[in-house]
Amino acid sequence: MLAVERVRKSFIGSRQRVVLHDVSLQLAAGEYIAVMGESGAGKSTLLNLIAGLDVPDSGRIVVAGQDMAALDDAGRTRLRRARMGFVFQAFHLLPHLSVARNVGLPLALNGAANPAIAARVEEMLAAVGMLDRLDDLPNQLSGGEMQRVAIARALAHRPSLVLADEPTGNLDADSASEVLALLRAQLERDNAAGILVTHSEVAAATAQRVFCLTQQGLHVRPAA
Repeated sequence: MLAVERVRKSFIGSRQRVVLHDVSLQLAAGEYIAVMGESGAGKSTLLNLIAGLDVPDSGRIVVAGQDMAALDDAGRTRLRRARMGFVFQAFHLLPHLSVARNVGLPLALNGAANPAIAARVEEMLAAVGMLDRLDDLPNQLSGGEMQRVAIARALAHRPSLVLADEPTGNLDADSASEVLALLRAQLERDNAAGILVTHSEVAAATAQRVFCLTQQGLHVRPAA
């Protein structure tokens, strides 16, 4: 599903700063991993590279058999829309759209017909326990409810790969636990691969494998 091969990324400001050095990762369909590391280690940069929002200085990233380097901006956008789902710490729900329309947005962007969108939206909102809130606006929801809707949106178009960047960072402990369990259950249901970037040991423990990102690269953390 995903191959990251010896990826390097640096940024040039007052001096060149290497953020990612010789990072490699293989991820199969149905695998769910967590990536941990100190602030500034490059966790979000890695997600941006996988998503095709940025390009590496060297190395190769292949998503669903597509080499990202072989695609132009439009091609990466199409691949992102069709194959990837995103869950963010800040939810990123569109405030002027209802819950139903937020969840249906990825389907609409991929050209699905309105009846199919409506059916899938109801299915996903039922799966995350939010079917009774489909007409509400995001500002009428709690943080945990917004993150449930964000998960429904991320998975509505049946992506092969889900990227979650600190999805429980704005939630209390109980809401975080519910959201993490829900995310894993939905990934398993769709046989989708998932990458969870987190600072939380509790969140990381929900993944099948935990990786640590350091200046020396990305390494599997041994089981405790």
